[in-house]
Amino acid sequence: MTPISDGPSLDLPRLIEALNRHEVEYLLVGGVAATAYGAERETEDADCVVRRERVNLERLAAALRELHARLRIARMSDDEAKQLKVQLDGVMLENSGNSTWTTDAGPFDVLADLKDSSGRSVPYEELITRSTVLRGDGFVLHVASLDDVIAAKTFANREKDREALPELLGLQQRPGIGEDQATQPSSEIEIPGPTLEL
Repeated sequence: MTPISDGPSLDLPRLIEALNRHEVEYLLVGGVAATAYGAERETEDADCVVRRERVNLERLAAALRELHARLRIARMSDDEAKQLKVQLDGVMLENSGNSTWTTDAGPFDVLADLKDSSGRSVPYEELITRSTVLRGDGFVLHVASLDDVIAAKTFANREKDREALPELLGLQQRPGIGEDQATQPSSEIEIPGPTLEL
């Protein structure tokens, strides 16, 4: 597998700690969310959807600055990206919509929303109503519902998404995670032996 960046590898505990300490309102989505539900497919980056209010984007910007975030741009090395002059603040994040970053905690993508299986944009405010808070030994993860992760991967329909879907659909059948989750309010799950190594 080709590395997603020539910068640092994903250090999820460090990334989550910074987001939580800065009180960012976010949901993990994509491969990290799938792993939190028990998927074994590895992921090289973390994706999240954030509340798009300015005060929250300012908190996110503060966390990113602490992690020395630099834009991740195709065909540009991490060293080259570090030389770019970027005004990393809430205004910039608000105007950019989706953005891809390399941080000292690894690759991190900030998304304005998720797509459902029909391509409709689903904002943070809707995703949070059916999200899950995963609590383990010394960590807290805010994760989009498995149904929303599956819907987004179904719509994206990239090769890596198609390869991931059979495992995710199998996980969806587990007690407490099934399809009725989409109609349930956000929930909390205690995971004594997390699949994520935090």
